[in-house]
Amino acid sequence: MNNPKWILPIIVISQFCCTSLWFAGNGVLENLIADFGLNDRALGHLTSAVQFGFILGTLVFAIFTVADRYSPSRVFFFSAFIAGIFNLGMLWNGNTLLSLLGARFLTGFFLAGIYPVGMKIAADHFQKGLGKSLSFLVGALVLGTALPHLLKSTTGIYNWKAVILTISGLALLGGLLILAMVPDGPYRHPGSKLDSTAIFKVFKNKNFRSAAFGYFGHMWELYAFWAFIPVILNTYKEIHPQSSFLIPLWSFFIIGVGSIGCVIGGYVSQQAGVKRTGFIILLLSCVCCAISPLAFSINSEMAFLVFLLFWGMVVIADSPLFSTLVANNAVGQLKGSALTIVNCIGFAITILSIQLINWLPEFMDPTFIYLLLIPGPLLGLVALGNKTKKGEKVKTKFI
Repeated sequence: MNNPKWILPIIVISQFCCTSLWFAGNGVLENLIADFGLNDRALGHLTSAVQFGFILGTLVFAIFTVADRYSPSRVFFFSAFIAGIFNLGMLWNGNTLLSLLGARFLTGFFLAGIYPVGMKIAADHFQKGLGKSLSFLVGALVLGTALPHLLKSTTGIYNWKAVILTISGLALLGGLLILAMVPDGPYRHPGSKLDSTAIFKVFKNKNFRSAAFGYFGHMWELYAFWAFIPVILNTYKEIHPQSSFLIPLWSFFIIGVGSIGCVIGGYVSQQAGVKRTGFIILLLSCVCCAISPLAFSINSEMAFLVFLLFWGMVVIADSPLFSTLVANNAVGQLKGSALTIVNCIGFAITILSIQLINWLPEFMDPTFIYLLLIPGPLLGLVALGNKTKKGEKVKTKFI
């Protein structure tokens, strides 16, 4: 079946608009600290609140098989609308850390109806070329995640509250685009009833488990790296006071370059295979973790920034590959729930690594902290290296 050519661009644009909600708090963190009297640990707490909300949201969506029982486009729209409303909660003048955490938590909860449901919509429309489609979709997530940092770099002329308003407006726009222009896909297999055992069923397949565990290792590193990019840049500036780069702008570049990595990884995997390409990218990301202490000692800000740009590219480039393997090895009528529950567990893991990195500066040299991200990609490599049982079909290429 052929889809209209505009389907994929609309999904990508909508995903970009809506996932800008993710790091909205991070992008204006300095303003939140100044206006509401927060402490320096607020970065880790606010990021974790979004992650925890997303985890609970994905768990609820998975248990009730929301994306399989109802129109994914409608689920996406309502989730985007409600998440955008809760994002506006940061504008309340009476905010405390607790109320900000609540607003970020609820935003994260409804992001569960955006990111994995967006992948479900793509899977429903693109049976052939699914992996390449997901590479563009995750690339949109990356740019959306980076956008608040770019907007923050303009706050000299653009008030931080206008940044939050802009992001909520983009979320509404993204939801409306999906609702109006992306119908349910031809490959959708709607679930007819609530299946409370879906979470357990999806993990019975060994290929599915291998892809899922590889994704979990990748997630241990990804969001901790993304969340602390401004801290990494600031640490380098403290060690090398002559450095003159703008932290918000370079935070955008370092996160945003990952979108290029996703697209490149998608095309490379068409020749090399999804699993092999994902393994190589995860290995490169693991190497970046391992040499991070040395990078802080580089007495060249450009060389340091190039290193971070490379890390930013490989840290996310394997994500659509894992999503492809998960989608390809999930039962058709449980595909939406499979993508959702894998996201749920993956984001639960990010809270552990984010909080670990958040607390460690009190106890160790900040240039060595990021070595603790190594176990994630290392365990992911072990999972991907497991051979398939005889008789099980291996799906390692984009289809």
